[in-house]
Amino acid sequence: MALDVRIFEKTSPSRFISFTIPNPNSPIHLLRVAVLDSPVHSTESSPPRVAAILVPKHRESDWIFSTESGQLQLLLNLPEISRLILIGDNHDTDSDLPAVYHRPNGEDDESEKLEIRLKPLVVALLPKTLTREEIDDVPFLIYDDNVVSSVEIEKCVGPFVGEMLIEDVEIEIDDGVREFRRRLRFKRMPNLVQSAIKIIPRSCSNPSLPLMGTEFKLDLTELVHPYLAPMVASLSLIGSDVYDHLKSKPKALCIGVGGGELLSFLRLQLGFEVTGVEIDPEVLRIARQYFGLEESLARVHVEDGIEFLKRLSKSCDDDARFDVLMVDLDSTDPIHGMTAPPVEFVAKDVLLAARTVLVPSGVFIINVIPPNKTFYQELQDQFRHVFAELYEIDVGNGENFVLIATVAPRKSGFNRENLTPAVSGKYLDAIQKI
Repeated sequence: MALDVRIFEKTSPSRFISFTIPNPNSPIHLLRVAVLDSPVHSTESSPPRVAAILVPKHRESDWIFSTESGQLQLLLNLPEISRLILIGDNHDTDSDLPAVYHRPNGEDDESEKLEIRLKPLVVALLPKTLTREEIDDVPFLIYDDNVVSSVEIEKCVGPFVGEMLIEDVEIEIDDGVREFRRRLRFKRMPNLVQSAIKIIPRSCSNPSLPLMGTEFKLDLTELVHPYLAPMVASLSLIGSDVYDHLKSKPKALCIGVGGGELLSFLRLQLGFEVTGVEIDPEVLRIARQYFGLEESLARVHVEDGIEFLKRLSKSCDDDARFDVLMVDLDSTDPIHGMTAPPVEFVAKDVLLAARTVLVPSGVFIINVIPPNKTFYQELQDQFRHVFAELYEIDVGNGENFVLIATVAPRKSGFNRENLTPAVSGKYLDAIQKI
């Protein structure tokens, strides 16, 4: 059935249309075209603005570009754009081969030629209200992230989180410095990395493609996800008696395991006795198999975190209480993207249960991704109604905050001596009472 291009003459909020056309550079192959209109209405005083993106070669199967939710997040990251047109090779969804990507070196002449040949198509997909000058100014944007190369390790499906991807990547950190990492991503939020650990090559059989045929060892001595080091720095608010080495090991309860890098770090680097709660058994398998979360490092319960917390609070004697509760849970929304925590987790009865399972010197540490200021303020108010004091770390990435609630008022300064070797001093200095 032929596509009537007249449907593109006006923007229609949240509309998504995808179709294929022959590749003008190679007519026997197809290009996949996706046209997305922003959920935000444009006004007469603010005419629609349009941009096009060529999907990077060999990343066509990446969920960022191959799913509607991933493409929508690309559009939402461009708040001034009313319509986004994505064009890339039509990838083979039935292929059993692992997806492999390596960033091309130097100028991509083929992409430049393709842009020129696709200009008439892009013009045909523009709203008719655009002037000739606005049509001429429609840009081809370049998608640029820090991924140099990547290889898919496994795709699987969890009963709660849905489809997951484990991948090894080579990324650029700063000033051309590169690092290898293993990452866990969920298809329901394809633009975000759920978990990541550093991996170190043992041997490399192909220097030009270092991810292929390379044996890696896991480095569990460093936290690379941006908000995890601030969460660990928050342990400085635990009462100093916790670090009395004449006593038993401090106890940590972690709700939301993911790849398990936080749990492994608490046990290996800080000597905590660690208990975890993860609702999805497939996520736990991934953490065990690919991210080094050995059974000896943490006891993990496969259970809903809220139900576990409420049940534990009803039968928790003094010896079973924890020095710290750390929560890293999220929820997703097609418009707002990822938010954290789920609103159900900060209901008063859940927060009261959380306080009950902590020792008097204990702290509740939670990763927060607020969709707006109102959500964040209401979240803080909920904590203040239940806990004695509330502290905050702004992670500084424009997304994450770490909230730290204490069971009892703090009477002494921060205890840094056991944390300084493990976390950056800048996060210790960033703890602010709110």
